[in-house]
Amino acid sequence: MQKPLDPAGLFEYLDELGVKHTTITHPPLFTVAESQAYRLESNGAHTKNLFVKDKKGKIFLLTVGDNAVVDLKQVHHLIGASGRVSFCKAELLMELLGVIPGSVTVLGAVNDRGIQVQVVLDEALMHNDIINAHPLTNEATTSISREDLMVFLRATGHEPLIVKLSADEADMSSTTAQEA
Repeated sequence: MQKPLDPAGLFEYLDELGVKHTTITHPPLFTVAESQAYRLESNGAHTKNLFVKDKKGKIFLLTVGDNAVVDLKQVHHLIGASGRVSFCKAELLMELLGVIPGSVTVLGAVNDRGIQVQVVLDEALMHNDIINAHPLTNEATTSISREDLMVFLRATGHEPLIVKLSADEADMSSTTAQEA
């Protein structure tokens, strides 16, 4: 098994592809809430990621905006999963994406050389010109354009599925208010 790329290897790969990227470093961030202090340093949409599998073992990486709400009880209908999804174990995350929990990122597709993970991008996220993601570590944030994200994913062999995965928190509260 090939050793996963580290951030330096990822940046070299992005450079080889001609993908423009900028990265800021910061203390390790494990949650969206912790990352809020670093938002002012980077423009664009910040992401959160869900690494899940279905009952037949098919693996999905769901990438959404950091304020998005994903209904894990229903998302399988949107992504073509066999039944409800559940979170994958940390060992599988390291094996396939080369990252640890807290560092899950769409950029981890670079390490999925066997193309075992279906990358799913939230349609709302793809309305942003700039996408921010961890560069295989939660000690930095890398910004790339929406178009370059697609170039990167396709170069890794991942044709992403783009679907409406979520509603943002404001949408969820207005839906709840309307239902009440």
